[in-house]
Amino acid sequence: MSLPTALPSSPVADPRRLGATGRSRRRDRAATAVPYDFRRPIQLSREHLRILQVGFDGFARQATTVFTSALRSVCQVSLAGIDQRTYAEYVDSLAPTTYLTLFALDPVPGRGVLDLPLNAVMSCVDHMLGGPGQADQPQRPLTEIESGVIAGLVERLLAEMRYSLAAIVTLDPEVTGVEYSPQFAQVAGAADVMVSVGLDLRIDERAHRMSLCLPFGGLLPHLTAAAAPAPVSSRERTQRAEAAALLHETFQEVPVDVAVRFRSTAVDPATLSDLRPGDVLRLAHPASAPLDVTVDEQAFAHATAGTQGARLAALIVAAGAAHTQENR
Repeated sequence: MSLPTALPSSPVADPRRLGATGRSRRRDRAATAVPYDFRRPIQLSREHLRILQVGFDGFARQATTVFTSALRSVCQVSLAGIDQRTYAEYVDSLAPTTYLTLFALDPVPGRGVLDLPLNAVMSCVDHMLGGPGQADQPQRPLTEIESGVIAGLVERLLAEMRYSLAAIVTLDPEVTGVEYSPQFAQVAGAADVMVSVGLDLRIDERAHRMSLCLPFGGLLPHLTAAAAPAPVSSRERTQRAEAAALLHETFQEVPVDVAVRFRSTAVDPATLSDLRPGDVLRLAHPASAPLDVTVDEQAFAHATAGTQGARLAALIVAAGAAHTQENR
């Protein structure tokens, strides 16, 4: 590979032009339009997401215990993610045929949905009835006996959800129905904003995706209250006021070393080495300038030199609003 014999000359960069270009680029970036979704006028804040994540992490751990004890097999439930979406978007994300448990959320208005894949439900029923819970399961609605078996498992899961979200709101989930087609599970309007919680379910090394859907409008006031700082009682306010007064009083009596100094004077080493008793060293401090009053090398006031009886003294001439006399 050969290099070109001559490179194109580049003009000398003008710093003013570079500065103008940088500012114009910043203005271009700042002027970039961000699409506004009118279906989501209110978004989940980071604090709300953190509160929900803590609650549903606990729910995932408890659900692991529920599945393991009910199926007598190795199971694992983990939180996959929490999202905000419309109910129509949530329904579109589900399989055409699944096992949907609809439940009320008193005192939160609206209803929620617990989605369990039909294949996972059949495997759970097989395990609880003494079978091996094999991967190849029939894709059909449950019989009356199978529905009774799985209903107990769902009730336990909802009870664990109530316990896990107790720090946000005290829920009383109550099953109101079961659907196999997401299109018929009309628990909210198509444009209603919901909180979608994805959970990874693993049964005997087989992975499934289960999910929860809760009304965002009903949870928002409780999330806002949970994110607010805890109210302070009158007793705590009194204790804090007493502690502040004690701290202020104690600091008023802390002893410190105060020094009154001339301004520094630069002296070469040769002059210092030749000093003898009785020599006079000329200082750089003007005769009309006040002295510096320092604590830990920090000047906080100015003073003029004087005497008080037989002792040297310094009269403070500038120290904010205070004018006191310090003896040295």
